[in-house]
Amino acid sequence: MLQPFRIEIPEQELADLQARLRATRWAERETVEDWSQGVPLAYVQELCAYWADEYDWRATEARLNALTNMRTEIDGLGIHFLHVRSPEPDALPLVLTHGWPGSIIEFGKVIGPLTDPAAYGGNPADAFHLVCPSLPGYGFSDRPSEPGWGIDRIAAAWAVLMEQLGYERYGAAGSDWGTSVSTRLAQLDAEHVVGIHLVPPLAPPDPDTFDDLTEQEQTALRTLEEAGRWESGYSRMHATRPQTAGYGLVDSPVALCAWIIEKFWSWTDCDGHPENVLTRDELLDNLMLYWLPGTGASAARLYWESIAQVDEWISGAVRDTVDVPTGCSVFPKELQRPSRRWAARRFSDIRYWSEPARGGHFAAFEQPELFVEDVRAFFRLVR
Repeated sequence: MLQPFRIEIPEQELADLQARLRATRWAERETVEDWSQGVPLAYVQELCAYWADEYDWRATEARLNALTNMRTEIDGLGIHFLHVRSPEPDALPLVLTHGWPGSIIEFGKVIGPLTDPAAYGGNPADAFHLVCPSLPGYGFSDRPSEPGWGIDRIAAAWAVLMEQLGYERYGAAGSDWGTSVSTRLAQLDAEHVVGIHLVPPLAPPDPDTFDDLTEQEQTALRTLEEAGRWESGYSRMHATRPQTAGYGLVDSPVALCAWIIEKFWSWTDCDGHPENVLTRDELLDNLMLYWLPGTGASAARLYWESIAQVDEWISGAVRDTVDVPTGCSVFPKELQRPSRRWAARRFSDIRYWSEPARGGHFAAFEQPELFVEDVRAFFRLVR
């Protein structure tokens, strides 16, 4: 059932990517002097020229293959995952889940410190055995050929995956879709999940607090309103017509680049430019995990499956509780930044709450040290 997997991209696929980039039919430049209409023409041309002429996929491929890559079949679908065991025998198993427009690439800078803290100046008692799956329809996991692969089914699959690996007691953590999957995993497999760490927790504003809002809560409400106006277009497209959007994302590397890189500008704590917080190679490494397996459409379909459920958690009514011990990290550039008292209405056992000084939606990618610090701090309380 569990099989070793090696990433081996044929050279002709890389040559095809270069040819497509060089043959792009470009749109004219934007009519503004900033990013308010999307990724500026000059930057996307510069980034794509680098992608075609200088970017080295083989170095990234070798780095990924140096880790333990595995594949398994769960519920009829092939799932790819990294399985990096700690040298510490008493390490806690942890399933770490990415979201859109991310990938397992997000976790590259935290795998070492989390699995082998002693080698990075940390306490060996904080060690984890890491399991980093690629979501169905993402990366090197299979693309679902039928509807139904939403966050509930994914969470159930992760429970099976951890059972296949022999882990009877484990933690879960994640961001973006990984937050929702980890939350549902805690509800579905509470017998085995010792705790969840969420970046951030998804919980709606509490109307009972509206007469007594803190300044942070007022800002959080304004951010949600602003996000609804200016940041949700991609989500509505994914949720309603993912197939239509998918043709361009699978066929055109420039379309894929602009579609995803705009979110790295908007959602990171980057002070106006994504390369202020992530390198050009890091941005392209992540893009390659969409381009090479052709997952632009299949990744978008997760919104069609589950975004209504997640939207209810963000801005609707609290209809269920999560009773597994929970740690929460709310980074300052997140779009959803619930207060602790709002989150406590849904998460009944918050053991750890952190509001780091910097960082955005891709916390492990942007601020790996802060992310590792929070993950360690929470799971110390539930080991």
